[in-house]
Amino acid sequence: MKLKKIAICWMLFALIANVSFRTAGAEEDQPGIFSLKDYKSEVMKTLRKQILQQAGWAMLQHPVTVTEQSSPRSAGGKHDFFSEGDYWWPNTQFPDSPYVQRDGMTNPENFVAHRHAMIRLSQLVGALASAYQLTGDEKYVAQVLRHCKAWFVDTATMMNPSLQFAQAIKGRFTGRGIGIIDTIQLMEVVQGLLVMENAKSMDRQLLEAIRNWFEKYLQWLTTHQYGKDEMNAVNNHGTCWVMQTAAFARFTHNDTLMRFCRDRYKNVLLPNQMAADGSFPQELRRTKPYGYSIFNLDALTTICQILSTKEDNLWNYTTTDGRNIRKGIEYLHPFIVDKSKWPKSPDVMYWDNWPVAQPFLIFGANAYDSKEWLKTWKGLEHAPTVEEVIRNLPIRHPLIWL
Repeated sequence: MKLKKIAICWMLFALIANVSFRTAGAEEDQPGIFSLKDYKSEVMKTLRKQILQQAGWAMLQHPVTVTEQSSPRSAGGKHDFFSEGDYWWPNTQFPDSPYVQRDGMTNPENFVAHRHAMIRLSQLVGALASAYQLTGDEKYVAQVLRHCKAWFVDTATMMNPSLQFAQAIKGRFTGRGIGIIDTIQLMEVVQGLLVMENAKSMDRQLLEAIRNWFEKYLQWLTTHQYGKDEMNAVNNHGTCWVMQTAAFARFTHNDTLMRFCRDRYKNVLLPNQMAADGSFPQELRRTKPYGYSIFNLDALTTICQILSTKEDNLWNYTTTDGRNIRKGIEYLHPFIVDKSKWPKSPDVMYWDNWPVAQPFLIFGANAYDSKEWLKTWKGLEHAPTVEEVIRNLPIRHPLIWL
């Protein structure tokens, strides 16, 4: 019940968090070859009021971790993350039998309280880190550390650094590799910490303890069979494994794993998932082809944003047969501008809720100097309130990524 109240409070807050176009002075870019000052300044001007409102809300929040709620259907313990597969339902003909699948149709009775808590953590840290970038106020650092200590260090409330019980299915599986996608919600947590790591008030010992948690999670993510299964998934799940692994590897200074992720993007994800026209066939065959196509493109562009260097520029990488990330943006952008032109059937759920201010638009605009994509991004919803949209929009605070 507490988590439901929290989710409702966040949605009510997001409804009043409107977009501001007030002028804000450009600040110095973070190290990186793609952080063009004009685009970062545009993000600051567009989101300034919203960021400060969200940070004000975040400053009032107390930590809520996986130990706050539990489910009798979990095979794990108090500190284990647990969730249930979204598209699995009771068999109405045989109520005591294993759940059955209804692809694309979310079962609202499944246990997702831990996911909500993790999304809340991501929203908190993203808002606080963004406000810190805008203002330099050290109070935001202390609040981020308070929440991260509860999640990753405090033995009474911390989450175990593994995901063995995620997206379980009653009567079938106590957990699945597919559940690893739930921790994409931790990407803005580590990115926020990176933005703040040189703050005067940063607790270095605590920061290293948090890094140690993510080192352990990466070890599990790359060696457990669930992690291997997810890495080898041929659709957005494989993309999201690379995306979050890259984010956590950068946070933990794991250069070897970052190189592995770059190689996987170039030699596995791009050539095997993208068609010659820039579309994603594995996503188009789903019951929600529009939403899944957007989600996969968001993830691929985030990989480029995290991993590109002067020596290995993923934004400019093209396969031998002409596939590249720019082609993916150029394919989908017209359908973001005018959804009525979408050539496939409407998604079975949440068709009316997409698109929002997708990160692929601002990352792509920044990388390729596209004022058109920037204009599209600025005109879309920056504070969505629909739970499914929030869950599938792990990059909600683009300022901290530029």
